[in-house]
Amino acid sequence: MPYPTIEDLPERVRGHLPEHAQEIYRSGFNHAWASYAGDPRQEEIAHRIAWAAVKRRYRKAGEVWTERLNHDWPRAATGR
Repeated sequence: MPYPTIEDLPERVRGHLPEHAQEIYRSGFNHAWASYAGDPRQEEIAHRIAWAAVKRRYRKAGEVWTERLNHDWPRAATGR
């Protein structure tokens, strides 16, 4: 069930993430949903990928999600 707009996202996403992070979540979910079509865990995988996409750009400080500064971005993918 892809999300056409951020207003269609689950409340646990809309109620906690800034608007830009919601867009990242929606995009990540929708791409993963299409990529894993036919997989019995399609929805679970799509949610995990969407949250991972958000966490690459945002971090949670207490109860607030804040955008990472360039030097804060995780570097595991590049190995640097």
